[in-house]
Amino acid sequence: MGIKHGFFFILGMFFIGSASGQSSKWDSTYRPSTYEYRVSQFESYPKNPGEIIFLGNSLTARADWNELLQLPLARNRGISGDITFGVLDRLQEVTGRKPAKLFILIGINDISRNISDSLIVRNYERIIFKVQNESPGTKIYFQTLLPVNNDFTQFKNHYNKDGHILNVNNHIKKLGEKYGIEIIDLFPHFLNEQNKLDKKYTEDGLHLNAAGYIVWAKILKKYIINE
Repeated sequence: MGIKHGFFFILGMFFIGSASGQSSKWDSTYRPSTYEYRVSQFESYPKNPGEIIFLGNSLTARADWNELLQLPLARNRGISGDITFGVLDRLQEVTGRKPAKLFILIGINDISRNISDSLIVRNYERIIFKVQNESPGTKIYFQTLLPVNNDFTQFKNHYNKDGHILNVNNHIKKLGEKYGIEIIDLFPHFLNEQNKLDKKYTEDGLHLNAAGYIVWAKILKKYIINE
């Protein structure tokens, strides 16, 4: 089944509920066709001291962080379609590099697949434990999930999940307090007056356009330069 998917295949077949009321069947086993190829690519790249890694799904994958932040040691570990289970599955490649900083944005695809909010948060905790155990010198930054906009039609499974996004974001902030993790609250920077992802930052209601990435970069710079 590929990269240690056996356990997650079994787990993903169960019905998981949460305090937020999710009870739909979900599947944690999905991986895009290029998933294992991308992971093997990451594993083949040379390691460098002081790397700053950006870890997540397509929102992370679509940015050229070196260019965007003028940061030669930036490393992109985004894979389109990824979920928290996938990040856990491939996290050893990241921790094995002993990066100086690790910026994580993951979870919107979990929500689209009806993975419960409580399980998403539990996976965040597992990510924290693994990074702290395997690369204790790495500073972890969690970023809150971005809003979406249901005025678009391309990603229907991601839209109309605003309550879940807010709930997960609230729990991310609580994890920051509990474990001393730096939290970067991206969510409010991308809202319009209707509390949706502003159309000037997106062309599909889910992903960011160039203007959106410029906003994201401006938010991140102080965490890269001043710390």
